[in-house]
Amino acid sequence: MDGVIELQLWQMAAAYVFVVLLLFIVKVKGISREKEILIASVRMTVQLVLVGYVLVYLFNHMHPLSTIIVIAIMEAFAIHNIFKRVKKPLSKPLKKMIAVSMLLGTLTCLTYFLFVVIRISPWYDPRYFIPIAGMIIGNSMTGVSLGVSRLVDGMHAEKHLIESSLMLGATPKIAAKGVVDNAFDAAILPTINTMVGMGIVFLPGMMTGQILSGISPITAIEYQIAIMLGILGSVALTVIFFVQLGFKTFFNEENQLIIED
Repeated sequence: MDGVIELQLWQMAAAYVFVVLLLFIVKVKGISREKEILIASVRMTVQLVLVGYVLVYLFNHMHPLSTIIVIAIMEAFAIHNIFKRVKKPLSKPLKKMIAVSMLLGTLTCLTYFLFVVIRISPWYDPRYFIPIAGMIIGNSMTGVSLGVSRLVDGMHAEKHLIESSLMLGATPKIAAKGVVDNAFDAAILPTINTMVGMGIVFLPGMMTGQILSGISPITAIEYQIAIMLGILGSVALTVIFFVQLGFKTFFNEENQLIIED
């Protein structure tokens, strides 16, 4: 596209001066993070280069099966990352609820967004499907990760209070309501905070990329508003599915709390 500044190899290499700067700072401060910084930088570079070539192939060879496979891989990695992010051990039923919630929430919102809001044709066009799916799944993954951590920590911290409520005749839903509400609040708050600062404090990545590629700022803003609302809906739906289904895994069929000390 006319007006787009193509980055040369040396210009890309020059950007890595910021990695060198960070390495220098942590070295001076005595913070042992050099290995993590180097690994993160290398992984980011390799992964993005590989993804770039894969996307070029997919854009030039559109096929519904290819798009479906990519989405399945993205969902699988997102669910796996949620399992890894939570420090406490997760039970098999809770892992199942995480997977079910991610699939239900993200795919429902993605389908609505692509068929009703964007109305792409064909529906499997990877130029739209994959980037939008990536933003929706990625943000939902972050939200659910926060929700899982807060739910697991809350159920352990409030164990005795929940047990007391159960002994007084409360149902598991009522006894765990405070923990469930806190988990939902913790999971959704980062997305809300991002929306508050968007446009004034910072320009979102998708909008910035479109503007740099020569798209009209107004068109870029329209897309950014739409995708941000789609992300909000996906995070909210995914997290509410999880907290409403996930808390039940902490109780047995007799409505007894099954958390070990």
